[in-house]
Amino acid sequence: MRANPNFSRRQRGMSLIELMIVIVLIGGVLALITSRVMGGQDRANVKIAESQLITLAGKVDQYRMDTGRLPDSLDQLVTAPGQSNWLGPYAKAEELKDPWGTAIEFRRPGSAGPYELVSLGADQQAGGESVNADIRKP
Repeated sequence: MRANPNFSRRQRGMSLIELMIVIVLIGGVLALITSRVMGGQDRANVKIAESQLITLAGKVDQYRMDTGRLPDSLDQLVTAPGQSNWLGPYAKAEELKDPWGTAIEFRRPGSAGPYELVSLGADQQAGGESVNADIRKP
């Protein structure tokens, strides 16, 4: 069988290899974009957690000014501990969790003061680096 003389080389479609190369390139671009977007969300959550700890520290300080002592746990910012000086609630229950859904830790005494608030970061484990690092508010 002879090739059709009206069928020129320019009218042919893409070969399978050319098509595979295009698909791989598109996949690579999508993977890069996805990793940038997902990494941006983690960095935004770190900033939210930092702000949240600052706000929560202010609420702990308000509790201390009203009652004359630090709370035994962050739950006492939400529910009255049975003290007459308690003027709360100082916080809502959902404010006691970081952006990753982990309970914020309240440590007494803190490493640099009478108390410390700690978010465990994106990996929800002690230690870590970058977005997985612990976030502290003395």
